[in-house]
Amino acid sequence: MIQADDNYTQVSAFVIVGFPSLQPEYFDIVGWFFFFLYVTIVLGNLLLVVVFALEHSIQKPMYIIMLSLALSDIGFPTVALPKLIARYWWNDGRLSFQTCLFQRHMIHYFGSLNSLILLTMALDRYFAICFPLRYPTVMTNQTMTGLTVLTWVVAHIFPSVSSYHIPTMLFCGLNKIMNVFCDTRSVVALVCGDISRKHMQSFATALFILYAPLSLIVISYIALIVTVLHVDSGKGLVKTFSTFATQGCIISIYYIPRFFVYAAPFFPSLTMTPDKRIAATLFYSLFPPLINPFIYCLRTKEIKQILRRWIQKRKSPQSPTVCSLNAVSKL
Repeated sequence: MIQADDNYTQVSAFVIVGFPSLQPEYFDIVGWFFFFLYVTIVLGNLLLVVVFALEHSIQKPMYIIMLSLALSDIGFPTVALPKLIARYWWNDGRLSFQTCLFQRHMIHYFGSLNSLILLTMALDRYFAICFPLRYPTVMTNQTMTGLTVLTWVVAHIFPSVSSYHIPTMLFCGLNKIMNVFCDTRSVVALVCGDISRKHMQSFATALFILYAPLSLIVISYIALIVTVLHVDSGKGLVKTFSTFATQGCIISIYYIPRFFVYAAPFFPSLTMTPDKRIAATLFYSLFPPLINPFIYCLRTKEIKQILRRWIQKRKSPQSPTVCSLNAVSKL
């Protein structure tokens, strides 16, 4: 620690505690669980990236959004999980002050980015269904690429604003992060003095970042549903609502648990132990990246066809003799 004055010390490093109530005999199991979870998330989303890169037929606006989401879903666990795995495998939860601030920034960055990507996805579907004739000329690959780049840049704004004062804050000698990674809530909890105002600022910022896009998403989906009810029926209606149900499930998992975690300190009846809060944080942070590749691979017709074609090619390759016979017969 670096001495700041007679009463306070400036923290030079933080320690990731993880689950406070977890007994040491379970550390290896938990470490392996998060390791396999990380590998599954990365490989699943990497599959979508490879499919998009190799198959020119799906290089369309909607798939550009899916590629952006897949890259974001790879980025978040890459920032969050390695240190958590090290904490449980080698009891190494130490992060330097600057590394903790960097992780905090990236954790909130990917949270903001995912929110903006979901908004972009909802707007894309809105234009595709409500303005089908104008959609091909308005929502081109160039337009969607520009929007995607914009979301990746804009997502840095709010984490940067909220982290502006953290390096100058004084801490009371405590450096244990009661979480699985550094985030604003966990870091601010170690600041000296009355932190209620800082918690309120953090809560208000989180609500704006997350729920301003959510409001637009809900409005766009309501408009979509109204449009579909007026112009479609039968199979098309069922298919459209099936798509809404899938994306609605992802959006609900992403937004609703976040609200309870951030709102818990402001509602006395909403008690949440540190272990429950951490479990809820991990659920809404890691479950969507885990299931997104399966949802989009299984429910997207073009991707299913591509994967089926790849599997068939690997299962039934033509032997050299058969290839030669085919070539002779063509002659």
